Amino acid sequence: MKSELVYLCLLWALSILGAPVNKQRQKVLLISFDGFRWDYDRDVDTPNLDKMAKDGVKALYVTPPYLTITSPTHFTLLTGRYIENHGVIHNMWFNTTTTEKKPYYQTQFVNEWWDNGTLPIWITAQRQGLKAGSLHFPGTASSYQGQVAMVREVEPLLYNYKNETAWRENTDKVMGWFRDQDLDFVTLYFGEPDGTGHRYGPDSPERREMVKQVDRTVGYIRQSAKQHGLTNSLNIIITADHGMTSVYRNGQVEEITLSKIPGFSFRDLSFHLVDFGPSGMLLPKPGKLEKVYNALKGSHPHLHVYKKEEMPERLHFAKNDRILPIILWSDPGYVINGVLQFHKGEHGFDNQEMDMKPFFRAVGPAFQKNLKVGPFETVNIYPLMCHILGIQPEVNDGHLNATKHMLVTSTTTQGEFISD
Repeated sequence: MKSELVYLCLLWALSILGAPVNKQRQKVLLISFDGFRWDYDRDVDTPNLDKMAKDGVKALYVTPPYLTITSPTHFTLLTGRYIENHGVIHNMWFNTTTTEKKPYYQTQFVNEWWDNGTLPIWITAQRQGLKAGSLHFPGTASSYQGQVAMVREVEPLLYNYKNETAWRENTDKVMGWFRDQDLDFVTLYFGEPDGTGHRYGPDSPERREMVKQVDRTVGYIRQSAKQHGLTNSLNIIITADHGMTSVYRNGQVEEITLSKIPGFSFRDLSFHLVDFGPSGMLLPKPGKLEKVYNALKGSHPHLHVYKKEEMPERLHFAKNDRILPIILWSDPGYVINGVLQFHKGEHGFDNQEMDMKPFFRAVGPAFQKNLKVGPFETVNIYPLMCHILGIQPEVNDGHLNATKHMLVTSTTTQGEFISD
């Protein structure tokens, strides 16, 4: 009788405090649609994204870190750290001594590029008793301090990122991981509309058709979650790594061609990364830094040139040994050494530019319904996910205060880990 009285008192106390009784554990699915700009739903009918916003939360836009390219910005989503702090500073692994470079896909398998002191949320969750998985998300192939995501799948070389049938198969596979293997956290990556935006441009009919495919897939994702019995436990966060902007072509502007700049010579460099759209990094030979810098600074009205230590603090892209001594980026529409590049759309520009901003949607039992919120930085998504999962976050640059107004306070978390 005494124990029953204690139990009834406990139930009464919990009800007064607004805490749920026998609450189901919250799960999180983080999805990235690469290159989905914040406004891509404005010139396309997107009924499923609209329904997701009505059932959950929509942000006006989110701001990625600089440098606005795929691997660095995805690792920010996984760690809540700016790029200078997590160290995955580029899509391309490089060695300044041998001048070797590896492209995006091969860089996924260079373990030390990823595992250099910062833990992604998969490992943090697993160390605190949860189960995590990842499908195709950048960083999946690596181990971190000897640990990997419990369930993981890396896309094969020359993978067709556009295949809608594969998108649905991958969706069902991930939902199966949640249901059948009781995973708590999964990341899922889709390589579009980035590829289409690059090839045809962000204002093209091809991009609009790809956004329709994304929207159909969002509907399928939510349908699959329901069919797998996950509606009451799964929180779905959908965002992207960066946006996209149109590239000037065919004599529209004076192109930025480094070899044509008076006083500049590639012979003065030990190493360079200037084959990647609007951004670049240079390592001058000993004694040549001032010569290279002075030749480039002010050489083109749409080229920004900084010594590493003079980079604007807001970009958080200086305090890392991997970042080279001179950093370049161009204004929207301009690319560096554009004669070598054929894309009609590009990213990698200043993260303050509106065309670099991605979209954000969230739905599930932790989130309020029909809520539109203002913009926030993507570093803040990490502490949000940790809070919902009830895990203690690693040191990060985000703040839960930036996102907690999205949450249904009485039903959000397993724990009380406020990283602010």
